[in-house]
Amino acid sequence: MVEQDVHITSRNGVIPSFCVCPDGAGAYPGIILYMDAPGIREELRNLARRIAKHGYFCLLPDMYYRLGSLRFDMVRRAEGMRPTMFAAMNSLTNALVTEDTAAWLGFLDAQEKVQPGPIGCVGYCMSGRYVTTVAARFSNRIAAAASLYGVGIVTDGEDSPHLLIDRIKGEMYFAFAETDEHVPDHVIPTLRQTLDKAGTRYGLDIYPGSRHGFQFPERDVYETHAAEASWAKIINLWDRNLK
Repeated sequence: MVEQDVHITSRNGVIPSFCVCPDGAGAYPGIILYMDAPGIREELRNLARRIAKHGYFCLLPDMYYRLGSLRFDMVRRAEGMRPTMFAAMNSLTNALVTEDTAAWLGFLDAQEKVQPGPIGCVGYCMSGRYVTTVAARFSNRIAAAASLYGVGIVTDGEDSPHLLIDRIKGEMYFAFAETDEHVPDHVIPTLRQTLDKAGTRYGLDIYPGSRHGFQFPERDVYETHAAEASWAKIINLWDRNLK
């Protein structure tokens, strides 16, 4: 594997990022990994490495770069950490992440190890809304997007991602936990209805016995079956749309 810490220039500042790809010859389809609320940590880098092992160039940007260098230790976290972490999460908007995505696409386009053309993405928790938004805003570039226990996909706001679904040209995959206090009961039925009305190609699974965060091995909510089954769905999504 080839790993590198890079700095991506955007009109809003320099974005520290991590990228990884196989060390073989040739170029690989690009994948953007949109982080969850705890932000950049080794657990996310390991997810990026796992994606790369399947034959992809994975980019993991620090979405909190506007706030400086924030690092939250989820293994040894203290209760006092939560207000800061949620303040950082709430500092982001769909519009800001859309602007940043343009910079990340530009970076991928400039890499010799990235195959030209369509890319994929995956977003966890807070970033479920963002991958849905950018799949619509960059519909000619993002061919396959996955959301894992995403929040904020259906809201009452004018910028609610579900209002953009009819613009999506690629394929979507949504994985939800059976028990998730962050996803109100109306969200999944509304999302299904919107996807069906738009004629979007999509998959949507609710994993029995799972809770929010089920794909992260360092969490006490880690659930092996849900984690591995959703991984297989995501890789198949990318393989059929990007390879």
